[in-house]
Amino acid sequence: LFLYLVVIALEEKMIISKLGDNATLSCIYQERKLHLKKLRVYWQITDQDECSVVHALISGQDNESEQCIHFKNRTQLFWDRLGNGDFSLLLLNVSQSDKHKYKCVILEKTDYTKMIHQTEVVLSLAASYSQPILSGPTRNSDSTGEEVTFSCRSGNGYPRPNVYWINKTDNSHMPPSKLEITPHDDGTYSVFSTLKVKATSNMQIECSIENKILQENLSANYTEQKQSNESHKNLQKNGRGAQAAGIVSIVIMISVLAVLTCWLWRRKSSKLVSYTGNV
Repeated sequence: LFLYLVVIALEEKMIISKLGDNATLSCIYQERKLHLKKLRVYWQITDQDECSVVHALISGQDNESEQCIHFKNRTQLFWDRLGNGDFSLLLLNVSQSDKHKYKCVILEKTDYTKMIHQTEVVLSLAASYSQPILSGPTRNSDSTGEEVTFSCRSGNGYPRPNVYWINKTDNSHMPPSKLEITPHDDGTYSVFSTLKVKATSNMQIECSIENKILQENLSANYTEQKQSNESHKNLQKNGRGAQAAGIVSIVIMISVLAVLTCWLWRRKSSKLVSYTGNV
């Protein structure tokens, strides 16, 4: 019996919540029928010495007399579940300051008060990173072999991410040239990383941002093929063709203007001869 109580006392659950979401801290006792009027249920913080009462239920009624100010109007029990032994707590609008280890303690008063159930819940927080933006170098046909720089950025995530640079031609990982992870006032992070590599004729680079807690892996890809000599020649050929077409158009326009001018001159001359004859 003593060993059984020790196991119960150390029972621990892990809850993951996104910043700004609501989190449900689980506490369920279904060993036998309970009478709410005889119960005291306390949700407490166990990893700080300051105010520790998160929520209290005494004789079937919420009691806010000892509740920490930080949790005022942010906690509630599921009243339709209490009769079934479910004393889980709903924590509203989770923030960084809610990252704690919580304990649910159920006391029953009969001839004396005794603890009949205890559960610990660790609340871990997370926030999804934004889709990474990958910027690649501006290249020309002669840049193969030269050092080029890629940059990748993402933000508004938690906790600190893992950043990977991957050469997609062989799926090899490349160490970043620079990695900056910046914390913000709201507890989230932004990340900026660069990669310097030798340019190749067919570069396929991926930047990947991993959030381990949420098991999210967001990536952005860069693919560029070096312009071949044949396509370069075709481009030059097309350019010369366009230039020739422009010259032909100008010649035709000049010819049309010359014909129009000649016609107008002849018409004017014809009218002048007719007038002279009448005189």
